Amino acid sequence: MALVRHVVPALIGCLLWAVQLSAQESTGAITGRVIDTTSQQPLSGVRIHVAGTDRSALTVEDGSFLLGGVPAGIQQVRASRIGYAVQQQHVTVTAGATVSVEFALNPHALMLDAVVATGYGTQSRRDATGSVVAITEQDFNRGVISSPEQLLHGRMAGVQVTMASGEPGAGANIRIRGTSSVRAGNQPLFVVDGVPLAGGPSEPGGPDYGAGTQSPRNPLAFLNADDIENISVLKDASAAAIYGSRGSNGVVLITTKRGTTGPSMTVSSSMSVSSVAKRLDLLSAGEYVSAGQAAGADPSVINFGAATDWQDQIFRTAVTQDHYLSYAERTATGAYHISLGYSDEKGVIQKSSLGRFTGRINADRRLLDDRLKFQLSLTGSRINDTYAPVGNTAGFEGNLLGAALQANPTRPVFNPNGSYSQAGDWRNPMAMLAFVDDKAETIRILGSLRTAFDLTSWLSYNLNLGYENTESVRRTGLDSALAASGGFSFLAPTTGSNGRAEINNLYNKSGLIEHTLNLRRSVGGGGIEALAGFSYQRFETRGDWLRAEYFTTNQIPLVDNVDGVNNETHKAFTAASNRNVDELQSYFGRVNYNYRDRYFVTGNFRVDGSTKFGRNNRYGYFPSLAVAWRLSNEGFFSGLSNKFRDLRLRAGYGKTGNQEVESGVSLALFRTNNDGSLTQVNNPNPDIKWEETAQRGVGLDFELSGGRLGGSLDYFHKTTSNLIFRKDYAQPAAVDYQWVNLPGDVINKGAEIALYALPVTSPRLSWRVDYNMSFLNNVVRNLGTSVNTGQIHGQGLSGAYAQRIADGQPLYAFYMRQFAGFDANGLGIYANNEQLAFVGSPIPNMTLGLTNTLTFGKLDFSAFLEGAFGFQIYNNTANAIFLKGNLRNGRNVTRDIAASGESPNNFGEASTRFLEDGDYLRLSNVTLGYTVPVAGLIRGVRNMRIAVTGQNLLVATKYSGYDPEVNTDKSINGVPSLGIDYTSFPRPRTFTFNVRFEL
Repeated sequence: MALVRHVVPALIGCLLWAVQLSAQESTGAITGRVIDTTSQQPLSGVRIHVAGTDRSALTVEDGSFLLGGVPAGIQQVRASRIGYAVQQQHVTVTAGATVSVEFALNPHALMLDAVVATGYGTQSRRDATGSVVAITEQDFNRGVISSPEQLLHGRMAGVQVTMASGEPGAGANIRIRGTSSVRAGNQPLFVVDGVPLAGGPSEPGGPDYGAGTQSPRNPLAFLNADDIENISVLKDASAAAIYGSRGSNGVVLITTKRGTTGPSMTVSSSMSVSSVAKRLDLLSAGEYVSAGQAAGADPSVINFGAATDWQDQIFRTAVTQDHYLSYAERTATGAYHISLGYSDEKGVIQKSSLGRFTGRINADRRLLDDRLKFQLSLTGSRINDTYAPVGNTAGFEGNLLGAALQANPTRPVFNPNGSYSQAGDWRNPMAMLAFVDDKAETIRILGSLRTAFDLTSWLSYNLNLGYENTESVRRTGLDSALAASGGFSFLAPTTGSNGRAEINNLYNKSGLIEHTLNLRRSVGGGGIEALAGFSYQRFETRGDWLRAEYFTTNQIPLVDNVDGVNNETHKAFTAASNRNVDELQSYFGRVNYNYRDRYFVTGNFRVDGSTKFGRNNRYGYFPSLAVAWRLSNEGFFSGLSNKFRDLRLRAGYGKTGNQEVESGVSLALFRTNNDGSLTQVNNPNPDIKWEETAQRGVGLDFELSGGRLGGSLDYFHKTTSNLIFRKDYAQPAAVDYQWVNLPGDVINKGAEIALYALPVTSPRLSWRVDYNMSFLNNVVRNLGTSVNTGQIHGQGLSGAYAQRIADGQPLYAFYMRQFAGFDANGLGIYANNEQLAFVGSPIPNMTLGLTNTLTFGKLDFSAFLEGAFGFQIYNNTANAIFLKGNLRNGRNVTRDIAASGESPNNFGEASTRFLEDGDYLRLSNVTLGYTVPVAGLIRGVRNMRIAVTGQNLLVATKYSGYDPEVNTDKSINGVPSLGIDYTSFPRPRTFTFNVRFEL
């Protein structure tokens, strides 16, 4: 309230002062028209802006515009639209008069002409001082897209996107210029239409009922890719500092489509077919018995007489459909864009699927001669997830995939009486699919209302109200028919459980209010843009959980009719709940100065206060400064001006923070005991504070040959300190743990290259090449301790781990014995007396992406290659399953294990035997499209395009698992892991046919 008492009077004072100034100004008007240089047709939705002022307008259907209230004098007027090169002209405005200006925009927007979002505004990339990159709809990856990260996968230098698996809606790890945090989050901040998302899961993870825990699916799956107009990424601290304590891992700004044209309707429909891209080379039934006998098994015990390919049983050809409908219209005083979407994505493992319904309304309204503007953005979605029992931490019996890989191929799926074949020593994968019912329903709403009022021609006030709400329920039921299946002992008939049901609810809610003042003026031969603001965001998370067993009957659907009975020997019900509330209060400002389009300076400063941290360090301070120099506009450069369309140097430095940890890290927390008493579980730390990342960098932007060749080169160095960590105490102790700031640093440094070329640019044929490459070095310094993570699962591997965080090593470095082969008896040999050593890194030191786009008449073709190099993957699947001893014990293995010199008595210790090179080069996306000449042939249809897209067509790699792009969650005590593969959901190969109409 004290803040309101100070802020509101100040804003009212600014309003009255500005209105008085406005009455004294002399103004005129600018009118004109904008056309497309290629088609010579008028362009609607082009933004016309007077530099140094807040005066702007959008062209209407016939390409015309009228811009009033423009200060008298010589003014620089800019015309910009996504997908077109920015154009600017100087005009002389006379008080009380109207001046006319015409623009012709080039539809081939080059890299440095792109308009990018910069946080609380937009800017031409030509004028940006920080490292900012954007891609538009024409650059997005095509095909089956579950979440926005897949749109930019491999498309940006310094931005690595790793999908956790091939599951529909699987989570993604996004790393912008490296991995920085030991224990806090490493995901970037996502901002959708000006609303920073709360982050974290949007649905509960899966319970461990014997097949391992499951990670929640991707929280960004609620966004429909067809609604997204462009994605901008703030990579360095000089750009991301405007988001302060949430900007250390970079910022991803997502802008959705608005009404920029006259009445128009878009209809898009796709059908996709997916299959497993690779299958593991397991023994067939005909090979299995003899190989098992050679390994020491009794043929009469391991031969059940059937011939079952268990991979064939659990995998399927999956059919996905996606449909989208939108309507947009622009009027003289407003615009709106309405869309509906439906997709039904099937996974390549039986039963797995993701169904999504989305609706979006974006509406704009302008009043008072365009001085008052409203923008409404509202999206709603319902996601229906169906899960196959594929967990991250299954024991030696295996989750669905693990059970299928090691299942004896001579076992039948069914008994002669038609029931599933089950026994106490193995799990029938098909019985698991039949008797495990695991589904989630998630409803999510994200909305914002933005108001802008032009106090004067150069000063405006903006109000941004945002709201995010998620409600998710996950219901998991295990039928008692699984009782005879190995490892599900709690379902055995002797327990009387009659099955198990679990209901998990998760509720997330956040509210945002932001006030900003925006100034644009011409000062001292240049233009200045300034921003000052206040932001408050509140986050609330609630959850409740219920497990029910010992049902009175097994004849009804468990999760819909929970009716257990308590007695003296067991509890039918177990339940728990939680609630956390966090608040973030911020003050921020930014100043941009452009002197004669030659010298550019940007300064950011943000102060964040968070309730997550201790009373002694509740506020953090995050400054940044960046400069740029356009050499191509200097007089001494005139001799090369005919070769360089643009040449610009950039340099910047800034500090950002990371507060992505759980609530209450500075408070004393208590646990409720069964007798009603309380036990303190932690030692509070009032001095704990957020992680801080200091980043510096330099860059060079260039365009040659009239814009037919160009790119950017960047070098960066960032250091993350005050590492947040949960220190666990050896038990018994008075408390379990304390949150602390570790003394060490995580250093990421590297270089980025982004290039484009236009070898052919004729009206009939065009060819564009886009290439990006990143180099990264990651290392931990001065940590003073070591932390183990990367839990390894398998029989006899309890307590095993594969990774250690330590001084002088990259984060999550692989740490294990070094396998040196087998001795004469087939037993493993390990170097250095079996001492553990650092043997590799899961973080690639080089990534690349290459896109070729060709158009020939009405045909268009694009092919996208991406790759990652210089990293390792730990194959926990092989460690747990593919051993000669498993073959002797009646389980299947790959052919190379059956033929190896390993002894059945050898123990598969965690070692470099299962550490593999992860290098890969993937033909990720190929699209062939044709624009059907329907104008005048089909009434009402303005445009029609048909296209065929192939995804994950070819992977060149030495990795023996399903796919080298994988990351199973194998964390230990909350410390993340990276680059471990354990029976992960295989990645599909997909072909999509799409038809798109514009009416």
